[in-house]
Amino acid sequence: MFFQTIRSRVNEYFEENKIEKTGNLGMYFKTFCMFSLYFIPFFLILTSSLSFGSILIAFSIMGLGLSGIGLSIMHDANHGSYFKNKKLNNLLGYSLNVVGGSSFTWKVQHNILHHTYTNIYEMDEDIHDKPFLRLSPHGKYKWYHKFQHLYAIGLYSLATVSWVLMKDIRQLKEYNLSGMTQKSGHLPKKEIWVMLFTKVLYVFYIIILPILLGVHWGAVILGFMLMHMIAGILITTIFQLAHVVEGPEHHKPHPTGTMENTWAIHQLKTTANFAQNNPILSWFVGGLNYQIEHHLFPHVCHIHYKKISEIVKETALEFDLPYYENKWFFGAVYSHLKVLKEFGEAPALIPSEH
Repeated sequence: MFFQTIRSRVNEYFEENKIEKTGNLGMYFKTFCMFSLYFIPFFLILTSSLSFGSILIAFSIMGLGLSGIGLSIMHDANHGSYFKNKKLNNLLGYSLNVVGGSSFTWKVQHNILHHTYTNIYEMDEDIHDKPFLRLSPHGKYKWYHKFQHLYAIGLYSLATVSWVLMKDIRQLKEYNLSGMTQKSGHLPKKEIWVMLFTKVLYVFYIIILPILLGVHWGAVILGFMLMHMIAGILITTIFQLAHVVEGPEHHKPHPTGTMENTWAIHQLKTTANFAQNNPILSWFVGGLNYQIEHHLFPHVCHIHYKKISEIVKETALEFDLPYYENKWFFGAVYSHLKVLKEFGEAPALIPSEH
């Protein structure tokens, strides 16, 4: 009943205002800005005789562009919410491959597993046990987890470089062996060749090409790592603030294979918003500070989240359902670190649900 009501009200909003649920001119301008942040500094690296320090600054700006492409552009495209045309969404979704990732493995992990089984341990890959991180109260405990709230942000800086060089390859192998690739309507051999080609192309243009053109190899390697450290911290932190903070619940898989709550209610109980009144942050992170709205309406472009959030919050409260939110960005970061500290305690001290 809740989801039927809220879906009806949101659809009514779009119909009454005669607007599409997909992107608009503002979205196209943002896309131009994000790609410019990434490619203009890189063009200068290739064509200008920049000093060592200037090269590092250029790569740092590219880190912001990389984050913007991931958070604001490819995310909507791979959800099918950027354009009405599916082929255009798929094409722009490959912008993730252009910056080193894999559109295919991302869609399986994010669209299928994370959005369906949000915060369900062993089903939502986002909260799987990570090297040195325990992101669920049901995860395997190691003694060093008691320090994770102190070193987590540092580890986040390695997230995208690990993603580009290792994680995609591991995931594709797992999805092919489990049959997930075929179940999602894709051909395993084709995805192997697409990943091989795009990974080799990425390493060539981002590292080998600048060196071949005379850019100091040390500046290229250091700049590459700096770019990914900036992107890793920004992207990983933004996603963590939606689910691993105070409020949202964490679950184990249900013995029957079903979810305890209907899908929409489950999204409300496992997701949180943050810093909704910060327009600059909202613009840069692709509206992903409105994660509740995103999880309920993943096929709606993020530029509409602020408006429909008023409808979502009002309806949730009307049905006596939670609507978790942290008003400030750093308040959300603090809440995240508190939860990491809690999850870092010995299992016997952690309640069955957070």
